[in-house]
Amino acid sequence: MLSTISAAAGRLLISEPFMADPNFKRSVILLTEYSELGAMGFVLNHQSEYMIGDLLPDISYSELPVYVGGPVANNTLHFIHRCPEKISGGTEISDGIYWSGDFEQVKELINTYQLKDDEIKFFAGYSGWTPGQLENELTEDTWIVANKFNSDVVFTHDEQNLWKEVVISLGQRYAHIANFPENPALN
Repeated sequence: MLSTISAAAGRLLISEPFMADPNFKRSVILLTEYSELGAMGFVLNHQSEYMIGDLLPDISYSELPVYVGGPVANNTLHFIHRCPEKISGGTEISDGIYWSGDFEQVKELINTYQLKDDEIKFFAGYSGWTPGQLENELTEDTWIVANKFNSDVVFTHDEQNLWKEVVISLGQRYAHIANFPENPALN
């Protein structure tokens, strides 16, 4: 089995290097929920073509990118942040990383330029698994689970290198797969 760590809220899922599903190819996902009812999370490194101002006309500052959180409910908007002193009502899912909160506060903070792009990340849609589905995918070596990571990884906007950097940070056991080609036939 590729992953020796079990899935849980606040952990990262890193896709195996040859995943063919375009929704998850070379993806890093932050799990926000994990229980007997299933799992939910957001793809951290698939930026959409939209900025938050494109989706919400009452937000004047449009330089905050929106990421494709996953293939489920792409007509919904979600956010994670690391500034609970500015945004109330969020749920802490990992040390210093919060999911959701008072959206009216978020809009006001954006409109008054009080949120930096490394403090919040927006997602259209989410990634979801039904009961037992993620466990089956872990058994099939579809994902590697990481339980230790720097929160800067979650809020980076270097989506091109995120997957590789996270794989290398897992240590010697996994570092070699960071250099695998996306298409093994091209090797």
